[in-house]
Order: sequence, then C-alpha cells, then structure tokens
Amino acid sequence: MHRERTLHLIDTQSGGDVSRIVTAGVEPLPGASVLEKARYLQHEGDGLRRLLLSEPYGDPAMSVDLIVEPSHPEAQAGYIIMEAMGYPLYSGSNTICTATALLSSGMIPMVEGLQQVVLESPAGLARVSARNEGGRVRSITTQGEPAYVADEGLSVDVPHYGRVQFDLVWSGAYYAVVDASRYGFTIDAESQIALTAFGDAFVRAARPGLREEHPDLGHVGPLPFAHFTGPVREIGAGRYESPSATYVHPGVLCRSPTGTGTSARLALMSRRGQIAEGESLETISPRGNRFVGTVLEDTQVGEFGALHSTITGGARLLAQSQITVDLDDPLVDASDLEHVLSVQADTAPEA
Repeated sequence: MHRERTLHLIDTQSGGDVSRIVTAGVEPLPGASVLEKARYLQHEGDGLRRLLLSEPYGDPAMSVDLIVEPSHPEAQAGYIIMEAMGYPLYSGSNTICTATALLSSGMIPMVEGLQQVVLESPAGLARVSARNEGGRVRSITTQGEPAYVADEGLSVDVPHYGRVQFDLVWSGAYYAVVDASRYGFTIDAESQIALTAFGDAFVRAARPGLREEHPDLGHVGPLPFAHFTGPVREIGAGRYESPSATYVHPGVLCRSPTGTGTSARLALMSRRGQIAEGESLETISPRGNRFVGTVLEDTQVGEFGALHSTITGGARLLAQSQITVDLDDPLVDASDLEHVLSVQADTAPEA
C-alpha cells in the first residue's frame, strides 16, 4: 500500500517573505491552547516544519503557518508559525499572510471595508484590522503581544568582526538589535550577502549566556534573530523611516522589514525617548519593501516596561495547491511526521 498523504496549501507573500499557509491535511493536535499545540508539534511533529521548509518541498527562506483550532473564545482561528529557526511565538509578516489567506479563501468570510479579525498565535491574541476593497484584502494592520527591552548595552566578540554592541529586545521572540552602520554596513540589496554572513557569525557568538526565558511564556529557546538598523530620518510630523534587515538563524536574511523586528525597534526607540505614542516608523528592507509600525500605549510584562504597537503591511496570494507527501520517499523523514498527517484531506475545514 502506498503511504501517501495530501496537504492543502495557500502560498502568500508579504514584503517579499513567503508564508505557506497549511489549511488541511494535518490531524488535530493535542493541547488546550495554541501555545500547547505548538509545543507538541515542536517536540513530537517537527517533521512537518522540516518537510515544508526543505528541498524538494520548500526552501528555508520560507515560513509555514499551520491553521489550528483556537482556544480563546474571541479568536476566529489559531495558527502555529514555523521558520528555519524553529517556532517563533508571534510574527508580523506571518500574521499578515495568515489573515489574508483566511479571508481570501473564505475560511473567515470577508466583509467589504474595514473588518476586525482576531487570531490566536502561540503568544496570545493577534487583533487584526483588514482593509478589504473589491473582494480583495488590500492591507492588514495587526497588534500582537507587547515588546520590551530585556537587556541594554551588551557586547560580544565576533570572529572576523571584532567587538559588537547590541541590545536584547523581546517581540514575539528575542531580537539582538544592532546598529549596522557602526560596523561598516549599509542596508541595501548589494549588502545582503555580507549582512547574512555577519548575522550568522554574530548569532553564533552572542547566543551563550543570553536570556532564554519570557516572564509569561517560559523557556523560548536560544537567540534566533538579529535586527540590523540604519539611520532614522524624519519624513513628517511624528513620522520616521529607517532601513532595517532581520537575520534569521541559520542563514536567512528576510526580504521584508519584518513586523516583530519593527516592533522591537519601536520598543527600543520608545525607551530612549526617540519616538512617542501615536508616532510611526516606516522600516525599509534591503530589497526596498516597507512596513509601518505605530506606537500605542505602554504596558508591563513581568518586571519589564513594555510597549504595544501595530504593524501595517499587505500580502499577496501566490498559489493554492495540494501537495502529495510520499512517506516512502527516502527524501522524506517520516519518523516524526506520519502521525500528524491526516490519512485523507479532500476538503479544507472551516476555521
């Protein structure tokens, strides 16, 4: 008997970063919350992430978002985020892509005009405002969990680069925020390979001894991201722009400015008095793609003063497909995959 399974996918992109939305083909995961479901998948079913982010099925530069049943009564759908680095608890670009896919596919019925959607990420609720025109999602504004500065003024010796200073900020995962211009980098298309090499060397050197705990979410793993920043320029009253680049370990430089990277930047700027409530920062990726982050009110996360913010961007549909997973294929590691795949997935479920 052939051991073949089917996965239903909606491929999307936001700011150039591709997110593959898995809408059917995976068994219901155990867990009382989306966070618990994500932890189960991480420890017992990581074969799904590896399959869809590796050749021949995918590429490490992509992300995967698995639609799951939410636990919170306000949420219309839950989603688990998977990337090359593992399982980030929240992601702006993945939320933008997931919301767009759910609305465009009808899994969440689309309403013309401004529509409010609540999704449950592993970090908690993501409150989404979708602007829909002519049956298409034109933009998404999302507010996830608050960001906070965990440690400031850190430094580490990085082989071939010398002593590098950085700040550690939580924004869905821990980010090491580095002023790239201090180390001779400009953030543009020509610098992508050099920034990727710098990011790899930096993260490997910086990881030992850094925080791996979140006050509410517990252990979150070693440092996954470095966010490289460029100069800030005022473009209007309370409006700023700045080049930025996010490195995802191992070996990926984001095409988009990244939503959580932008939120981390806002938290750091707010702490230093460089941006105020109601003001915005437009971040620009090395490829020229843009997100807008807007400062909301202050809050508290454990012992840390934190910041609420929103991220605004847009996503485009790339493809809707069904892929066949042959569990007897020697290129497929079925050891922690087979038990999470449905035997039949002929139709996508309602969210």
